Amino acid sequence: MLVVMDPDVGDALNGAETPEHRLTRVGEGDRKAFADLYDATASRVFGLVRRLLVDPAQAEEVTQEVYLEIWQTASRYKPERGSAISWMLTMAHRRAVDRVRASQASRDRDVRVGIRDYDREFDHVAEHVEVQLESERVKRALAGLTELQRQAVELAYFGGLSHTEISSRLHVPVGTIKTRIRDGMIRLRDALGVTS
Repeated sequence: MLVVMDPDVGDALNGAETPEHRLTRVGEGDRKAFADLYDATASRVFGLVRRLLVDPAQAEEVTQEVYLEIWQTASRYKPERGSAISWMLTMAHRRAVDRVRASQASRDRDVRVGIRDYDREFDHVAEHVEVQLESERVKRALAGLTELQRQAVELAYFGGLSHTEISSRLHVPVGTIKTRIRDGMIRLRDALGVTS
């Protein structure tokens, strides 16, 4: 008669440490226990992750992330709540599902960007008109600034000068330049209806 035994139970009967004991020692920072735990469980963890992820390279990466998380959080494991392997496989399942969701979200984002870029290729006229209208709005808003504010804002944002360079050019203290730019930008934001 052939008896098939759970490997975890077999370990306990053979005097070897169970995954629960190893995980407890890992929680105390025992590197040897971590290596032993990895050797005893890696094939099961990787197998679960591999079933959820199509790409073997991603499955390996997620498995590494799982063992890093095990190393970092082993002290939180409570044997009374369940077996060590169940705790580890739950963690692996969660990480694999997160990776699937992240990959899907990335694909969806790429599709949206691709569609947007595809649509823009055929609508150069509309894009040009939109830029022109926005440019006119900004010019009208700039006209609403005081001369000193407009001068400081134009030198900073259109001239590309630093506060110090504007201060030198206009022979005004740097603090005054900063105030003019700040006040000018507030007025521009209000004139353009931009909310922060």
